[in-house]
Amino acid sequence: MLFKFKSKATGDLIMLEPNGRRVLQLIGKEPGASGIILPEQMPAAITALEAAIAAEEAAQKAAEDEARAHGEHPDPKPEIVSLRQRAVPFIEMLRRAHAAGREVVWGV
Repeated sequence: MLFKFKSKATGDLIMLEPNGRRVLQLIGKEPGASGIILPEQMPAAITALEAAIAAEEAAQKAAEDEARAHGEHPDPKPEIVSLRQRAVPFIEMLRRAHAAGREVVWGV
């Protein structure tokens, strides 16, 4: 399944189901087949995503520091795609939609 996020203020944004589900859960939305994010909900959603990104990056840094403390060399380029890489386009979509006073919808 794919999540296709749409807004009249931006182009469409497509995410694979696990990534779209995670982003929606982080902003407190039910990751159902369809939904809406209203402009007045967007600042809180952006803040929640930015906090989750910061937490993930802090955990990654702590894991690297712990590895160094045990004499290991952490992988300089992990092979996973970070939340930042997945969420920044969505955050930008929310910012643009909020500025234009337009909602973001999916599944419609």
